Amino acid sequence: MSDQPASDHLSCSSCHQLNCYRRDKRFPDFCLSVTPRGPADIDAEIETVKELYLEEGSDRSMALAAAEIEGLYYGKLTRVEEIIAFAKRIGAKKIGIATCIGLIDETRVFVRVLAAKGLDSYSVLCKVGSIDKTEIGVPPEYKVQQGCHESLCNPILQARLLNQAGTDLNIIVGLCVGHDSLFIKHSEAPVTTLITKDRVLGHNPAAALYTSGFYYKRLLQEEKE
Repeated sequence: MSDQPASDHLSCSSCHQLNCYRRDKRFPDFCLSVTPRGPADIDAEIETVKELYLEEGSDRSMALAAAEIEGLYYGKLTRVEEIIAFAKRIGAKKIGIATCIGLIDETRVFVRVLAAKGLDSYSVLCKVGSIDKTEIGVPPEYKVQQGCHESLCNPILQARLLNQAGTDLNIIVGLCVGHDSLFIKHSEAPVTTLITKDRVLGHNPAAALYTSGFYYKRLLQEEKE
């Protein structure tokens, strides 16, 4: 049994006060805003982070841009429009797009939208490099279509090519789970997402959570070891 106090296992999803937003209730004893976890003093951590937002640089410009867009356009702009507004506020001129091959049509439309708004774009497809999956040790049976060349998704090369292109802001369009993680890890430019892939739910992954009490009850079934 763990020696940690029970409260140490509680985090923000355990809270029903959400006092950190308006400060019109009270912080629970386990609140991450007031209760330290580990050796770091939470007040010192908050002040350190606040300094990052106050120092002139990319962190400050992105934080201010995001807050301005939220404040001015809350519930008014689509995500496509919010990305354009964000790009312009941080001074991004060249927009990189890391796109899934399955969403290349959507990417083509997005490229036209960016051009109409005065933004340059540079897109790299997930299959760039055309490396067969088996070349990195993926078993043949894990191919979607077996018995033929099937290129692996190559998010590291996508990131490296966008880095070489000198993009100012990179956009993910439908990269697979895990591939998006690798892309973000290797991207030199800041990254945001336009489309999150969900092949089953038409790229609306939140629908599984909304229907977890009915259609997707299996999500709440505990797995047996």
